[in-house]
Amino acid sequence: MNSALLHKEVQNFIDDNLNSDITKLLLKGTKFKNVSTKAVVTQIEAKKRCQKKLPTWFNTANIYYPDKLNIEQTSSEATAEYKSKITSGQSIIDLTGGFGVDSYHFSKRFKQVTHCEINTELSAIAKYNFEVLNRQNVTCIPKNGLDYLQEENRKFDYMYIDPSRRHDKKGKVFFLSDCLPNVPEHLDTLFKYTDSLLIKTSPLLDLSIGIKELRTVAEIHIVAVNNEVKELLWVLKKEVKTGILIKTINITSGVPQLFNFEFKDEKKAQAEFAEPQLFLYEPNVSILKAGAFKAIGLKYNLEKLHPHTHLYTSNTLINFPGRRFKIDKVLPFNKKRLKYEKMSMVNIATRNFPESVAVLKKRFHFKDGGKIYLFFTTNIKDERIVVVCSKAE
Repeated sequence: MNSALLHKEVQNFIDDNLNSDITKLLLKGTKFKNVSTKAVVTQIEAKKRCQKKLPTWFNTANIYYPDKLNIEQTSSEATAEYKSKITSGQSIIDLTGGFGVDSYHFSKRFKQVTHCEINTELSAIAKYNFEVLNRQNVTCIPKNGLDYLQEENRKFDYMYIDPSRRHDKKGKVFFLSDCLPNVPEHLDTLFKYTDSLLIKTSPLLDLSIGIKELRTVAEIHIVAVNNEVKELLWVLKKEVKTGILIKTINITSGVPQLFNFEFKDEKKAQAEFAEPQLFLYEPNVSILKAGAFKAIGLKYNLEKLHPHTHLYTSNTLINFPGRRFKIDKVLPFNKKRLKYEKMSMVNIATRNFPESVAVLKKRFHFKDGGKIYLFFTTNIKDERIVVVCSKAE
């Protein structure tokens, strides 16, 4: 850490140039003593990335930022807060602490938080920022979390780990065996020091593969923010009961969309099918990632359009964890018929359909926007159709 970056005139310059052209700043340079232009620009770029992702840090004076890559890799405050709500106890250890966003939110729920970070510079930054943020119950340990566990030889009520998904040779990875540390390889060691373990993995990880490798999975939380899956969270218990609970959440500016189901129930469930009725429903992405294609229909008494078309329909409008539409008409997929409708400004989606949105837009000269929603899909008769909708309020 370079404490000169925290001098008032440097901090004022950073705040005044958050929206400035970085290239011009680098060319023009700065005239601060003991602070390079590159270091100042690093602070500007990192702070700018925190404006929406980490508002607590962005709105707190004298925060020290690492490089922008660390900010890109860290949890958002929305997902960190969610993690804190699904953990409990008096003590928790964050084995891969990073910038400290998760540890910060854990500190609001736990009496004592241990933040381990192998990068000594990043550990020092996190420690300083915890002091600025008045989180006095966080202890920063600048070393490998696994080594620290074995050195201390003490138990924690909860343990959190976010394995690095950047491999020296393979680049960005998502298989657990390619991440550092390799959690499946160290599970027996980890459970010597806790009975409850929370693991964050890539959203790309297949649930079945994760369940097989992690062995004692009690819950899987699929966390989306504004309908984009951000994190898969795995709750492991030393003594796991039968049955894995899948919890999905889509965090939005309004009320979060929640849907839970048992992993085994999806395999046993039988879906009902129908032609499009008066309303159409599209589950949010966390439900789709969970593979709750039959469970969601049974829960809300909805019928699917096709076994491989994950769109649902009903004759009455219901509350639903996803988007809801009023069906205005159903058209056969026919070039002449679509041109006859004379629709230009539309919102297009494809579900179980052979052509992409880009191809359809080019083919029919559609432009994005307006209040008309077109779902190009396949019905229960294996016919290609276009469901013309408007948003159901």
